[in-house]
Parts: sequence; structure tokens; C-alpha cells
Amino acid sequence: MIFGVYYHRFPSNFPARPKMPHHHAIRLLEAANRIILGKEQELRLALACLIARGHLLIEDVPGVGKTTLAHAVARLIGLQFQRIQFTSDLLPADIIGGSVYDRDTGAFRFHPGPVFAQLILADEINRATPKTQSALLEAMEERQVTSDGETFALPEPFFVIATQNPSHQIGTFPLPESQLDRFLMRIRLGFPDRVAERALLMGEDRRQLLDRQPPVIRPQDLLELQRAAQAVTVAERLIDYVQALLATTRSSAELAGGLSPRAGLALLAAARAWALTDGRDHVLPEDVQAVFPHVAGHRLHLAGDGRNAPPEAIERIVRTVAVA
Repeated sequence: MIFGVYYHRFPSNFPARPKMPHHHAIRLLEAANRIILGKEQELRLALACLIARGHLLIEDVPGVGKTTLAHAVARLIGLQFQRIQFTSDLLPADIIGGSVYDRDTGAFRFHPGPVFAQLILADEINRATPKTQSALLEAMEERQVTSDGETFALPEPFFVIATQNPSHQIGTFPLPESQLDRFLMRIRLGFPDRVAERALLMGEDRRQLLDRQPPVIRPQDLLELQRAAQAVTVAERLIDYVQALLATTRSSAELAGGLSPRAGLALLAAARAWALTDGRDHVLPEDVQAVFPHVAGHRLHLAGDGRNAPPEAIERIVRTVAVA
């Protein structure tokens, strides 16, 4: 949510818009919006997460388009795609692979698992046991996996989209904080509005439509966007604002703990990517405010019961902290 009441207090003497590769982002969003109807904001958040080289967690009830979104991102960029269905009997080796004895050579040879793809859909990740969930930790943080003491690099770009059913549903295991922290953003799609739902009901099946859709950008274009996002400028006063947001989460009696410095870095990375999708080479306060609920929501917990902080608690933080 954006609170423009503070904007006049932030300096606006930035240079004119530079020539940046955000046209790749525009083409990608336009194509994605033709497939995922009525979710422009959520699609832009997903793209910003990808440009920031982060991983995305989508938490929602079944049937609202979580899996379709992951398929659409992979298809529209031309990324190598693997879907892993997480279940209670899934093992870590089913994800990262393992060593198999080769009779011809008389030695063990590593057989890579489905994690060796550019985009991984970890479908219903919280239906697997914590041990299996942890198999993704090294891959998401280091972009590599280790098996039998040997390290194997993952492809570039590498991006995980995980879907999660609501925790009250039967057969789910809560994601530990160490796993949650590997996700740059968490979003919810929600039900479409009436107009989008009617177009969806009367239109072609989304999967069939997606199967005919050619890529609109290349993986190299995505890498160009990621490099450009890292070069987006963040002014010192904007850093002051981010630090004030972090400090407020840590001092709040309503919350347990607060945001870590790593969460602050994640917030800046997401804000840079959000600014880039708007064609700017600098971050504004509204960029931080736009991504803050999705970067902070799964990292903040209520004091006492440990539940995730509700959206209204996140909103109060943003309202409390003024831009210097």
C-alpha cells in the first residue's frame, strides 16, 4: 500500500529517465496479463522478485492460478522448467539427485535431480516434511547443491516459485523460519474480480492458451534486467527510511523479533527491481512501500502466539514511519 502523504518530504531532483532494458519487463507483463486475468499487481510483484534474483512464495487456496503463474513465467521467458510435487513421502534425493553405481566405470556417478533447471515450481511445498523442505535451502541460497561431498552449480538464472496451501489444511507442515527467509517475497493471488472471472469462464483454457504462447523475451534479456536492477540508485535518505522501517519492526511490542539486516537487503533489492519495471534508475519511497508488505509479511510474527503478522499490522508500520 502506498502512502503518498510523505512524498513531498523526499528530494525529487533526480536525473531524467535513462535508457534501461525495462521494455523487456513491459513485454513480459503484457503477455502474462493475457494469460493470468485481473492480477496485474501480483504479476508485477512476481516479475520484480525474479528481476531481484529472489525466490517467490505464493500462498493461497487451490484453484486460483498459482501453478499457471509459474508455468507462464517459464514459458514467456523460455526458461528450462521443472515442476516438483511435494508430498509427505518425497525424499531430499528426489529433489537434488544422487549418486548411482556405474558398472562400466566401477564408480559412482551423480545423477542430477529436477532442481537442476532454471525455474523450479515447488508445488505445495508445505505438504512435504521439514527434512525434505530443507533440501532446497542450499540451492536457494547458494545456487548450488552438494551431494557426497561434491558441489554442483545450478543453471543461471535460477528461480524457485513455491506454492503453499493455507496452514490450517490437513496434511501440511509449517515452513521453518530459515526456509521462509530464503523467499524474497510472499504474495497471495486471491479470487479474480467479477469481470476477470467472467472472461476466464467464457474464454479458452489457460493451459491450452499458454501452450501456444511463444517466449516474448529470452533468458539473456532476463539476465540483462537483473544486472540493470543491481545498478539502480538508492539515495542515502532512502537508506534512512529503510533503516527506520527495520527499527520500527524491532521495537514494536506487537511483533516478535523484527526484521533482520538480510531482510533489509531483500527489501532494497525488491525496491530496485520495482523501480526498474517503472523505467527508473533510482528508488523512490513508493517503491519501498509497494514491496514492503510482500517482503516483510512472511518474516514478521506476532508476539505471543508466533503467527504471521496480519496485513493490518504491516500497514501500521508503513503508516508510522515517515520519510525523512
